[in-house]
Order: sequence, then C-alpha cells, then structure tokens
Amino acid sequence: KLLATVNNPDDLKKLDQTQLVQLCEELRNFIIDNVSVYGGHFGASLGVVELTVALHYVFNTPKDQLVWDVGHQAYGHKILTGRRDTFHTNRMYKGMSGFPKMKESDYDAFGVGHSSTSISAALGMAVASKYKGDEEKQHIAVIGDGAMTGGLAFEAMNHAGVSNSNLLIILNDNCMSIDPNVGALKDYLTDITTSHTYNKMKDEVWNVLGRISKFGPNAREIISKVENSIKSFLLSQSNMFESLNLRYFGPVDGHDVNHLVSVLDDLKDIKGPKILHCITRKGKGYGPSENGNQTTWHAPGKFDKLTGEIRKKVHETPQPPKYQDVFGHTLVELAESNEKIMGITPAMPSGSSMNIMMKAMPDRAFDVGIAEQHAVTFSAGLATQGMIPFCNIYSSFMQRAYDQVIHDVCIQDLPVNFFLDRAGFAGADGPTHHGAYDIAYMRCIPNMIVAAPMNESELRNLMYTSQLPRKGQAFTIRYPRGQGVMPEWRTPMEEVKIGTGRKIKDGEEVAILTIGHIGNYAVEACESLAKKDLNPAHYDMRFVKPLDEEMLHEVFSKYNKIITVEDGCLMGGFGSAILEFMAENNYVAQVKRLGIPDAIVEHGEQIELQKECGFDPEGIEKAVIALTEPALAKS
Repeated sequence: KLLATVNNPDDLKKLDQTQLVQLCEELRNFIIDNVSVYGGHFGASLGVVELTVALHYVFNTPKDQLVWDVGHQAYGHKILTGRRDTFHTNRMYKGMSGFPKMKESDYDAFGVGHSSTSISAALGMAVASKYKGDEEKQHIAVIGDGAMTGGLAFEAMNHAGVSNSNLLIILNDNCMSIDPNVGALKDYLTDITTSHTYNKMKDEVWNVLGRISKFGPNAREIISKVENSIKSFLLSQSNMFESLNLRYFGPVDGHDVNHLVSVLDDLKDIKGPKILHCITRKGKGYGPSENGNQTTWHAPGKFDKLTGEIRKKVHETPQPPKYQDVFGHTLVELAESNEKIMGITPAMPSGSSMNIMMKAMPDRAFDVGIAEQHAVTFSAGLATQGMIPFCNIYSSFMQRAYDQVIHDVCIQDLPVNFFLDRAGFAGADGPTHHGAYDIAYMRCIPNMIVAAPMNESELRNLMYTSQLPRKGQAFTIRYPRGQGVMPEWRTPMEEVKIGTGRKIKDGEEVAILTIGHIGNYAVEACESLAKKDLNPAHYDMRFVKPLDEEMLHEVFSKYNKIITVEDGCLMGGFGSAILEFMAENNYVAQVKRLGIPDAIVEHGEQIELQKECGFDPEGIEKAVIALTEPALAKS
C-alpha cells in the first residue's frame, strides 16, 4: 500500500504523480475504516481527499503554511503529516484533537474550530512573510462555501485585495456546511458552476490571453481588463472576487487530483492574492454519505462501513430526549399559540433542532447562515417591531456576537430571547466548542436575565416564561449538549417567576447550590452521601441573574458551609455571583466553588472532563466530605 509509506509530505513527494489516484483511494478508505469504528467527523474530510493530497504534493509544508477553515475536513491532512498511526485516538480523552492544533503538529499552521477564520490568519502570515522579505513562502487558506457566509471572511478578503501579499484562497464549494447552505452567496456560486458558456470558454480564453502576454510592458494590465470583462460578460453578474481585487481561477474539479496538481503548480508562480474555486462533493467516495443525507453523515458516529447502517444503542426502556429536541418541539408548541414568535439560527438548524419549526412554519423560522453577529442584530430588529425572537446559538459561537448582544440588544433594552445550546463541556469537539464562558459573559451585562434549567420540564417552563410580555431585558437560557433526565418530558408549561430558585431538599451543615442540568449530579451525590450519614441541603438556583436573594438569605442564615456547582468557568461565573452576594450582605461562610478552572480543558467525553475538573457526582460528594469530615476526606 502506498499510504503505509507516507509518514510525512516529503514521503508523498517521492511518489510518481501517476500514483496519486491510488493514494487518494487508500487515504479515503483509511478515513472510512477509522471513523466507522471510532466515530468523528466524516463527510467533510472525504470531500477534500484529492485536494489534500495535491496541496501537500505541490507545496513545501510546513514551511509553506496551510490553514484549514473550521477543521472538520482536515483528517486527511493529519494522516499525511505524521499522525496516521495515532489517528485512532482522534477526539478521544487524552488523544489527538479532532481539529488542527498548533501544539499538536508543525503542519497545523493555525488552530481552528470556528468558521471563517482561515483567510484572516493566512493573510496575517503572508503579510509577515512579505515584511521579512520571504517572497517565496506560500500561504494557503482552505475555506468552505458555508464558511464564506461569515462576515470575517469578507473582511479578510477586502483586506487581502489591497495587500499584494502571497495568499492563495481555496474555495471548497460543496453547497454544504453541516446543513445545506443558504443565502445569496450560494446562488452566486451556483451561477458560476452551472454556467456552461463560461465553463466551456474559460480555458480557451486563458490560452488566448497567454499568447497576448508577450506583447509589450502593458500587456499584463490589458490582459487583466480583458479577462475581467469576459468573466463578467459570461456570468449573469460581475465576479464578486475580482471586484475585491482577488484574481479568480476556476471552477475546477476538486476530485481530479492530477489536474489539481497542475493547477496548483501554476498558481504557485503567480504572485499576489488569488482564489481557486474547487467543486467538491461532501462525503465523496462512500455511497451512503455521498448520495444520502449529508447532514447525517457530517458526524454520524460509529457505523457499519459495509452496509452504511449507523450504529445506535438500543434501550429496553424509554430514554430522555436531547435538550435540543425539547427546545425544538416546545418552540413549535409555543409558536402555535403565539403568532409573534420567530425562530433564528446561524447555520445550525439540525444541531439546535430549529429545523422542526422551519419545517412547520417556514415563514417564521430563519437559518441566516454562519453569521452569528447578524443573527443577534436581526433578532434585535425583529424585537423593535413587536416580534418575540427565539435566537438559538451554541454557547461557544455566541462569543462571536458579543458586541451585538451588548450594543444592539441590551443597551437598547430589547426583549430578545437567547437560547445557548452546548453550554458546559461540548465533549469530543474540545476547547473550541466548550460552552465554558457564557454565564460569566452574559451576567455582567445590564438588562440581561440569565437562567439554566435543571431538567426538560424546567426548560419548557423557562421557554414559556420568556415569551410572556415584558417591557425589556434580554433573556438568556443555557442548556447542555446531550440528554436530559425525563423520559416523560411533555409536561404542562407554567410561568416561572424571574429570579426564583427551588429548594430540592433540606439538610444539615452544608448547602449545595447548583445552576442548570449539573444539579442532577448533586442529587446523585446526595443519595450517595446519605449512605454515609451525611445530609447536605440542595438548592437549584435556576437564575444566575437576578439571583433569588430571599433564598440566599435563608441559605446563609442557616448554613456556614456552602458548595456551588456550575458547568461553566469559575472566573466570574455562578460561584462568583454567590460570593458577591455573601460579601455585599456581610455574611461569613466557608464557600467551595466547583466548576471549570482557569485553564484550557481539552477534549473527551463530557463525564471524563467533568471528573477531571471535580464536578462530576463523585467530585461533589468529595467536596461535601472535605467540608464536613476533613479526616475522612484525607484518608
């Protein structure tokens, strides 16, 4: 096998170009074999196998710097750059990261995870190389057409067009992010790729222009003008990329590895910013992913590679639903009785279950593309007209729209509802996706309510409460990735008085204060502690802002040992809010805060990471014992 001989790109370059087709087949099968057994992202990497091989065959990586946008598609890149034998540890606890990561390999020129960052990063590298006088160094950004909808990509292209830096942008055009792409950019790229006249004539035009180039010193300027005119004439509108002063090449077949090698070899010698438009198919080379539901095959989990059957656990008893599905179904229930409700998501209709409302009420639910900033300000605009926006954004992705939350929503005191999915640890996706910071960054903003449900019924009640009339204030409701705790979750919805918590149980000596789903771990810990004759109290605070001050006065008057538990950062989080209350009200107590420490926590299963940070059920139990029975804790 060829792949077994390739331990790095230098080995790849030793192959004859005629062997690259076979290598691509072996690389594709290697990815299929591994992901089917161990899980992970799937369709994106299959779609760029030929492009990955061509890039490392032509360019001198890692000296030439290759930046992958988001990184879902970088499995082939990792396998070809010295990580083939450890690839089976991909996304596992203490194993290889599922995304490019600078600390992991010199070939990972930039760490990624969120979309639309590649052009900015590669441009920064290119400008630095130019400043240092390294005119030969290449800088390549590989970005999908879905990530192109992110505003950062346009900001970067706008700068790149005037930078005169050695930058190659490769547009991996497959009409997909996780869900099918939406918006005018998709239609524009489709116009380019389906224009038979343009595709038929573009090669002939370049041949003619090449012959013209030998005439005089002004030939290059003349050629550029003629070329732009022809491209604009043959397409139904002007070329957007050329308008940004990026030389446009393509479209080319992204699955013809030998043609890609030829094209990339030519582009290496063309200085300045340029863009190569590659047409690929997500899931290429594996029938079920290529021809089936590409959203499902983005990250299917473990599957039978022969039949394409995705392996799912079979349970003998009814299981709790995912929080995201409770959100999606409850949103439709509420919208059926409240015509003012609108749903908004930035390119995550399946991941957030907004697709349920999009199917039931297509005129009232919007996928705005990978554009979190726009999603927030769009929601603010809806709110000014009396609509009730339900804006669902993953916790870590909301970080990208923080200015809009402050400037466009909270300063104007608009009643926008934010639903932050994947709050807490995101699991195998790792630190780029952990929802660690939202409690801290939302609770510090004026005109903001922050809450977290402990179970599915509480989520439904908070959603119901958020759509009731209120004069102002944004409302943030956060919940984790994965399952809840209630198989029978369709409970009647009730209003929750804002700023009120719940006493789960009375106790002695120690009070455990929790926020959100992690409170179920405290319930489990209390049950275990009861067998040791320890009886801590447990309060589900429900709201981080405003806090239930009446309940906290009760807690601090009765208990002088308190444990706070949150699946968010300790710096400025829920525990900090409790300490602030204690200080402001002159209480004295021994307070132990459990949560995510001031460190970057890597990837792994959620429970593995919670255990590492000490707020799994056993960690909560140990904290209670340490406060009540120090000698027992030490033993």
